[in-house]
Amino acid sequence: MQAIWKGAISFGMVTIPIKVFSATEEKDISFRQVHVADGGRIRYKRVCQECGEEVPYSDIGKGYEMADGRMVVLEPEDFADLPLSSKKVIDVLEFVPSDQVDPLYLGKSYYLAADGGPGAKPYVLLRDALEGSELYALVKVALRSRESLGLLRTHDNVLVLQVMLWPDEVRDSSFAAPSEDVEIRKQEKAMAESYIDTLRGEFDPDQYHDEYRQALEQVVEAKAAGVPIPEAEEEETEGAEVVDLVAALRASVEAAKARRAGGGSGGGGKGDAEEKPAAKKSAPAAKKAPAKKAVAKKAPAKKTAAKKAAKKSA
Repeated sequence: MQAIWKGAISFGMVTIPIKVFSATEEKDISFRQVHVADGGRIRYKRVCQECGEEVPYSDIGKGYEMADGRMVVLEPEDFADLPLSSKKVIDVLEFVPSDQVDPLYLGKSYYLAADGGPGAKPYVLLRDALEGSELYALVKVALRSRESLGLLRTHDNVLVLQVMLWPDEVRDSSFAAPSEDVEIRKQEKAMAESYIDTLRGEFDPDQYHDEYRQALEQVVEAKAAGVPIPEAEEEETEGAEVVDLVAALRASVEAAKARRAGGGSGGGGKGDAEEKPAAKKSAPAAKKAPAKKAVAKKAPAKKTAAKKAAKKSA
């Protein structure tokens, strides 16, 4: 793996030479923009607004538009000559309690590796000092052409740099707060806490997976093979009305306990809260029954179409 940045951690009078590596990667299915009629890829040309000519990527630079409309073009050396002490140094500012850092400020994560033999000992020293201290090292660092706050912490015997947002980059949340005249009864709060306690568990991210990506891969494979797209089983949650919060939460707690007793992962608490009230409404359920039969009747038609396509291709 290639390092994206080289520098040092300034830890008091101690300097730790390090290399920085991306700690995460986003896994998603990427699509191309294509012409629906023939599947041809859509290409974009980089055309200059002033002269109308197509510009090669090597001739494209970065420009900042001033308030009066003037465009200031910056060269690569302008970024390299920025007067920042954090350009090649991760400067430790202070150590803060980990429970005081709101996750809202956290951004991308990076693994830090000691650069060379001499850097191993001070690296291990800082790592061991942070381990178990319940403290994060608050730092300043310049990565990818911008300076950021960051946190140094430990993970699996490795120092991790967690880039942070600046305070003015976090939007005010007051617009999303509900009205202050909303009242919650003690019984409702007690049942909500009981439901939370029922689903309490140790964090194990390996038991969860991206079902959306898997379903999308199945659709792509089915279309590539020319077979019918697999149909998903839909849960009937339409029309569910929560009349009594306490009753709905009590039903959710009972369902969660039953699921835990049966060895379930406990990840579908919300669905259980909605299923109980929906079950009481027999009329909507009866209306939806014929729709299911209609779907079942269409299945042979899909198979016949698939057989005709197979014969035609043969």
